[in-house]
Amino acid sequence: MSDVLDQSSIDALLAAVETAQVEEQSPPGAIFGRIKRDPDNTDIKSYDFKRPERVSKDQMRALQTLHESFARNFGAALSGFLRTIVEVRVAACEQMTYSEFTAGLPNPTSFNLVDAEGLEGHMCLELSPLIIYPIIDRLLGGDSSDLFIPQRPLTLIEARLISNVTRRGLQALSEAWASIKQLEFRIGASESNPQLVQIVPPNEVVVVIAFEIKLGNRAGTMNLCIPYNVIEPMVEELSSQNWFAVTKSTKTRETELQLVKNLTRAPLELTGLLATTTISMKDLLALSIGDIIVTEKSASAPIEVCVEGERKFFANLGQFKGNRALKITGDAVKET
Repeated sequence: MSDVLDQSSIDALLAAVETAQVEEQSPPGAIFGRIKRDPDNTDIKSYDFKRPERVSKDQMRALQTLHESFARNFGAALSGFLRTIVEVRVAACEQMTYSEFTAGLPNPTSFNLVDAEGLEGHMCLELSPLIIYPIIDRLLGGDSSDLFIPQRPLTLIEARLISNVTRRGLQALSEAWASIKQLEFRIGASESNPQLVQIVPPNEVVVVIAFEIKLGNRAGTMNLCIPYNVIEPMVEELSSQNWFAVTKSTKTRETELQLVKNLTRAPLELTGLLATTTISMKDLLALSIGDIIVTEKSASAPIEVCVEGERKFFANLGQFKGNRALKITGDAVKET
């Protein structure tokens, strides 16, 4: 009968409810599984079923490493094209839905569809107006000091100027992806309003690599959106173990032949060593024209032929068409 409340206890509870002093007690958490675990000592992370992580952490790190190489090459290409220092770096690499990606983009912007033979679907390359107009101003001879950023779509002339930038970016992207697969990226279409372009369903998972571009005192962003269905055939090759294995096997027969062709044109110094001896510094200073240096080597002994100072062949001394000549008789390396 001790669990039965009296009238005073009931009045106290009602008063506490009216003054919002009663704390709601949540039921104790429980972990269901084949292995019993203590909820207090187990790290529990929330999981959103609307945003499944279809790309593993190792594959995300591989994608980030790949596009860090792209950022360096693209920055070097832009620096040479604009004749000024341009810094490009990876700011973020994360998974999200396509609707979240497009919702975070400005309007208008430079939204480009990127495709490549061998890939199913399209990628998206977005350039912020905050960096587009400083680049255009630089190309037209300005210094971007008092530049105004207009809120309008690009004109045909501006779009043509920016196409030179995106073309260099796609070339650097192809070079970065060559370690995974030989691809030649190209712009399929361009749009100013990203909300009008639906390359995948809104809830489809995409990988977004965000870049920061700095040009003098101006800075802007560039986003590369890669839908999961585009990289799904190559997703296993993005694991850290295969990442280094693929990069080691990128040497092709054409590359080897090109290296051999370039090396065959390299000049080398070739010398014939007639004889060697030792002499004191006093005798060396006393040498004059007509003096004879005596060596222990016979005049009929073969001469050592050195390539860049290293002994390589044996040869006999003679003449050919009135010129002193050496006739190779053997390999000095094998005989020693």
